[in-house]
Amino acid sequence: MSTTARGAVIHEVGGKWEVDDLVLAEPGPGEVRIKVMASGLCHSDDHLVTGDIPNMLPLVGGHEGAGVIDAVGPGVTRLAVGDHVATAYLPACGTCAWCAQGMQYICDTGAGMEAGFMLDGTARFATQSGRPIGAMQRLGTFANYLVTSQAQAVKIDADIPFDVACLVSCGVATGWGSTVNGAGVRPRDTTLVVGVGGVGINAVQGAHHAGAAHVVAVDPVAFKRERALELGATHAYASIDEAMPFVRSVTNGQGADNAVVTVGVVDGQLIADAFGAVRKEGTVAVVSIGQNAPGIPISPLELVVYAKHLRGVLFGNCNPTRDIPALLDYYKSGRLKLDELITRRYALDQVNDAYADLHAGLNLRGVLIHEH
Repeated sequence: MSTTARGAVIHEVGGKWEVDDLVLAEPGPGEVRIKVMASGLCHSDDHLVTGDIPNMLPLVGGHEGAGVIDAVGPGVTRLAVGDHVATAYLPACGTCAWCAQGMQYICDTGAGMEAGFMLDGTARFATQSGRPIGAMQRLGTFANYLVTSQAQAVKIDADIPFDVACLVSCGVATGWGSTVNGAGVRPRDTTLVVGVGGVGINAVQGAHHAGAAHVVAVDPVAFKRERALELGATHAYASIDEAMPFVRSVTNGQGADNAVVTVGVVDGQLIADAFGAVRKEGTVAVVSIGQNAPGIPISPLELVVYAKHLRGVLFGNCNPTRDIPALLDYYKSGRLKLDELITRRYALDQVNDAYADLHAGLNLRGVLIHEH
């Protein structure tokens, strides 16, 4: 048996999102069907369009989702019909070596996700003619229904709005964790956040929560700098160069204690600039993706003699089954601002307009609201 979903599909690099009716398979063993109520419009999905993240196309877009379980397959033990859930764009099998060490963000079952097919190698979406279509991160939250593994759905409290809950599926957790976990921000630190869009604005919130004395936001877009100052930044500048006189003035000339790079698409020079902005034993956490060429022009001597740290951070080094509910608890207690992140809500047919707004710097975070 199968059902029908309506979703946005990207067919080729450089193309536009195309909204179409899709055939959705019934959930198999260990799988659930989610009635998707809201989806964050994350920059990572736009990377499918630009080709910055190589994936097999076509794909149903979307990985930041929230909705209701409306069917379960055989052997499902974590969830039941009627549960409210947020999607986890990284699976958490709970049994591999990484999950066993509390590192769900590098779960072994994440391998091969670029095809968008389930672990058995088959798709859950198909065209009306029967052609299989993969789903972004094995999810596809740009569709109003999806089927995924129970390992990629996290039960949440039923009183949390769906348009808020979907943001924690990726952008909020990634940004928050980039400072709290990745950069290791501690009380009294001076922290540099380079890029304060949908991810970086939550790095600002995380650094503020961790007790940084100075949270310095860097972004060329004035609107984003203004919002950063409202959500925990103490200072905001258009570039690292403009920020450094202040950073040096409060660190005895040493540089920031830590920096996170959360721009939409990064190049090696920007990583090198952030590396040069931190002190001895300072940490640079890189969240952004980019191409390999021309490399990262940092000095091995500076790396070694100053004992600096350069590290990659995936999903904020968070554990979905623990941290998604924890962040939503912070929201409910007033310690994490989520409603304020949403600049505009869009219908599914407006998905291309939403990404045009993202490129124009008009959105901190757009949210797609599904119809049923």
